[in-house]
Amino acid sequence: MQLPLPLAALSLPTDGSILPPPSHRIFVNRSLRMDRIEWVGFDMDYTLAIYRQDQMDRLSIEATAKKMVELKGYPEHLLDMEYRTDFPIRGLLVDRKQGNILKMDRYRYVKRAYHGMRELSIEERRHLYHTKRLRSGTRRYHWVDTLYGLSEISLYAAAIDELEKDDAPVDFERLFDDVRACIDLAHRDGSIKEEIKNHLPMYVKKDLNLGPTLHKLRSAGKRIFVLTNSYPEMTEALMDYLLGDALPEYPSWQNYFDLVVTASAKPSFFLEGDEFLEVQEDGSTKPATKLERGAIYMHGNIHDFEEHLGVKGDQILYVGDHIYGDVLRAKKETAWRTAMIVQEMDVELEALSRCTEAMDRSDNLHEARATLLHELRARQAALKEVQRAIDANGGSTPTELDVARVRHRKAIDKLRARIHATEDEMNALDDELEQAFHPFWGSLFKAGQEVSSFGDQVEDYACIYTSCVTNLLSYSPLHYFRSPRHRMAHEV
Repeated sequence: MQLPLPLAALSLPTDGSILPPPSHRIFVNRSLRMDRIEWVGFDMDYTLAIYRQDQMDRLSIEATAKKMVELKGYPEHLLDMEYRTDFPIRGLLVDRKQGNILKMDRYRYVKRAYHGMRELSIEERRHLYHTKRLRSGTRRYHWVDTLYGLSEISLYAAAIDELEKDDAPVDFERLFDDVRACIDLAHRDGSIKEEIKNHLPMYVKKDLNLGPTLHKLRSAGKRIFVLTNSYPEMTEALMDYLLGDALPEYPSWQNYFDLVVTASAKPSFFLEGDEFLEVQEDGSTKPATKLERGAIYMHGNIHDFEEHLGVKGDQILYVGDHIYGDVLRAKKETAWRTAMIVQEMDVELEALSRCTEAMDRSDNLHEARATLLHELRARQAALKEVQRAIDANGGSTPTELDVARVRHRKAIDKLRARIHATEDEMNALDDELEQAFHPFWGSLFKAGQEVSSFGDQVEDYACIYTSCVTNLLSYSPLHYFRSPRHRMAHEV
């Protein structure tokens, strides 16, 4: 008699536990069978290379402010202004016309907004954004969907506060365009990149599990590629720092990868793209006639790329951090499976663990408020019936109707007081919960009771998501990531 194969063991973490701890867990939006994945690709910046965000933002802000003063004519006191690197989060929307920074839910309802570092009141938000549909796809608005873009928001908010101190009108659109132009220039001219390359330990975290993670995938027969927008020189420096001496079996970082593509210009790589260029030892390039292991390439396009890989669509898993450049375009323009790196997951999970009781209390309060409102409407309807009966008696009020009217009015007053008290507690508790996640914006994935615009994009475009690439080490390379059963409102 043949014994059944232990197929279930393939879907368990390799450490023998049922599930890894939350900080090492991979979360599933759409089921993904790793046994059907032949190629696994990685972005580099903020995916394989995890930056020290506060240090990176300070470097970017100070380099950018300097260029704004020197090249754009801004006052020198911008160099000494106060700024908060912990102010922005991903998923924000910049209103370039008004100089406001917004957080929306999945339905484009603005739940929070700041002008500089001043939070807008409910009345201000309602006047500006709730009287007509917000058209977030127009030039007036700019999405902040990368960690790279957070420094722009810190600088923009600080500059608004600083410039408005002068009591002179501020052109918010021009200011934002100048911030973006100067930060791009600081990256292009080496002001930022050279500092990072010369002090890699200061700006880049070195995860000792990165080499073993890639080795584990390769040992399971997966082929691995890098597809990054960074140029070859920066790619070489970062990858050598992260992987150059990670495992003795791999004498060079390039030995981990079957294909390395730099300067890919995502998202256009997934659209029209360009021809592949092979990088020579002296840094020059030549057109690539084929793509080979051990070489470094630039540019390229999805069609030629898949032709080289020999596979298409859902046999490829691409891991990145950028909603638009990595995950959305990979999902919209191809059938690639997608994994999103959300570094902020550790903060979110830690806040969730601390707030379990408060969140349960908040849910109970919302249910209690709904019940009280239902009782209030019933009492108000009953009072109307009594009043109609009194009116039908031509002004002569029978004692029992008068007693009933008084009883209903007292009950209505008590219900309104209870609703008011419940709402006060709800609002205080909701503020407490928001503060537990982030002092300015609350949870990355939620906007009030709704899913945030960022959370909505993660759900729509990322098959799986996790805090870092090395969390793959906690799972078998043949793991079956099963999505939870989706429940519609009527099924809950």
